[in-house]
Amino acid sequence: MKWIDNGRKQMHKGANSIGNLFVEGFHYLGLFVIGGATAWASVAAFLGMLEKGSASVDDILLLFIYLELGAMVGIYFKTNHLPIRFLLYIAITALTRYLIGDVSHHKAPDIGLLYLCGGIFFLALSVLAVRFASHRFPSSKAIDSTGEVVGENYSEK
Repeated sequence: MKWIDNGRKQMHKGANSIGNLFVEGFHYLGLFVIGGATAWASVAAFLGMLEKGSASVDDILLLFIYLELGAMVGIYFKTNHLPIRFLLYIAITALTRYLIGDVSHHKAPDIGLLYLCGGIFFLALSVLAVRFASHRFPSSKAIDSTGEVVGENYSEK
């Protein structure tokens, strides 16, 4: 009966290895696709600005969104941790871009302006809360895709 138990353990170990290979392969493929699409979109936006002959604040904020997306993909690729702060920064930048476009292209401000400003304010408070929590309660260790510990302690810095 011991050989049956050993066989079951070997089968489980092999299935785990194959499953991890497929999951990590899909993970890296997805990261490369997202990173490539972000780079492609940012180059296309920049070429559009060159073609237009000028860059508006909307255009510059769009480039900041692409920059944050690229940085987020890079950090996720290196640490296997999704930095929530970057998502919050992207949301703040997107709302700011929308706010600037709305104010500059429409006539009178309305209640939507307050909603946008309130959304930006709450997102900024969220960044503050995440920064405080990650400083006060850092994760014990960051682990990369190979299972190795990265750095001493992992925290959102």
